Amino acid sequence: MKVVVVDYGSGNLRSAAKALELASAEISGQFEITVTGDAADVSKADYIILPGVGAFGDCIAGLVKLDGMIDVLNETVISGGRPFLGICVGMQLMADRGIEHGEHLGLGWIGGDVLPIEPVGEALKIPHMGWNELQVGTGDHPVLNAVSNGTHAYFVHSFSMRCADDDNVLARTEYGGAITAIVGRDNMIGTQFHPEKSQAMGLAVLKNFLKWRP
Repeated sequence: MKVVVVDYGSGNLRSAAKALELASAEISGQFEITVTGDAADVSKADYIILPGVGAFGDCIAGLVKLDGMIDVLNETVISGGRPFLGICVGMQLMADRGIEHGEHLGLGWIGGDVLPIEPVGEALKIPHMGWNELQVGTGDHPVLNAVSNGTHAYFVHSFSMRCADDDNVLARTEYGGAITAIVGRDNMIGTQFHPEKSQAMGLAVLKNFLKWRP
């Protein structure tokens, strides 16, 4: 199985790839982990991971600069139905738009906007950074078999996704108000937290993703 981590100049690529290598080594099957910015490589992928660190606008601009990448992502993920995982800003890019440093169109895969976190109370600082408990929804999802209410995950972000359809929100966390932590529909899932930094739980999520056959 070919697993591709998309390199568009943003994201903790080395950590994400290393975590995927560890996850793949613990499950049956042959997985080839590749970090690439080549749309041709993405077109051949069995699994696609889109990481992301930084501002929404910079990240979507980085994708646009890669020749043919947006088209290939739409073809493989939306038309082709291949399993997709967005991480942090990679998850946010699944939305319709983000308003960080101006208004920017996203991939439009999950309806909603990416807006600033506005916690209630001066004690809560922005960015939201550190370990927070997850509040998991009632629906079962194969990738979330290792995730239950109260499970901790590691977050680093200043903006959060507000989904138009609550059915697309698979988990939330609390930081002066509810924050979307996991989104998903069909063959797509996204985590606002960093599974590659979330220790045993994050590794379990990545293993479940690689075993997922949507």
